[in-house]
Amino acid sequence: MSASPVFSSVAIGRPFVFPPPSSPRANAGKKTAELLSHVSAISKLATVVPASCLEVRPAPEMVSTGIPQLDSLTGGLARGCLTEICGAASSGRTSVLLFALAHATQRGEVCALVDTSDAFDPASAASAGMEMSRLLWVRCGEKYPARKHWESQLAQMLKVTDLLLQSNGFGMIVIDLSDVPVQNARRIPLASWFRFRRAIEHTPTVLLVLEQQPIAGSCSSVLLRVSARRAQRFGKRSVQPKLPHSELLDQFEITAELLRSRLEGKMERKPVQSTARFQSRAAWAAG
Repeated sequence: MSASPVFSSVAIGRPFVFPPPSSPRANAGKKTAELLSHVSAISKLATVVPASCLEVRPAPEMVSTGIPQLDSLTGGLARGCLTEICGAASSGRTSVLLFALAHATQRGEVCALVDTSDAFDPASAASAGMEMSRLLWVRCGEKYPARKHWESQLAQMLKVTDLLLQSNGFGMIVIDLSDVPVQNARRIPLASWFRFRRAIEHTPTVLLVLEQQPIAGSCSSVLLRVSARRAQRFGKRSVQPKLPHSELLDQFEITAELLRSRLEGKMERKPVQSTARFQSRAAWAAG
């Protein structure tokens, strides 16, 4: 109690001055400026630019899929990017593959097909207009009808794809995982997809992956899902009269849905136009 008058008398005529409270944002900005000045003083790091000052990455070059309806939905296939097309069996994945490769080879580009399950049909490809002389067909399948060595085939696929991407000489590389069971396809390390994406990031190569379900995650720039909505069968034409109950597939309608697009820095899951429909005919009925 006796100390109060002493402090009061000392404080007379001497006002207390309190410094203004420092703002956390101001401190953060000051520390950032100091860090940038320190980094810029290092010769090896003089070209480092803050993320906020980076320019928007230019939109990739787009090439046609050979299907006008699909091009109007996605803009085509992006060079230097990974595109996924997923769907169940008989959903139209192979039709998109044949159209895309045929259109690319007709442009004069050399393409590569990594056929993981050895299911590619050259006759159907020729009927679709593919220039077979410009296609490198890599068959990873093994001739074991009763057994599927998926681990061995997927290991071959990863090694072959690495070699193809390092060559930098292909306009389009297609990885066909359509017949690989989902549980096996999901065992492909995510690091492999990141490596594939980085390998083509600054190249004119289109990397197209066909599968049953999405497996590349955020590594893919475009994700499409295809499904066969309506099938038309040619019932009047009978190839084998002894089998009156059999029918030949003439054509079917494919619906493509754009699930995701990361092109031009956009994170879209449901664009304004998210579906497109087109028809595909069987090879024997193409004429």
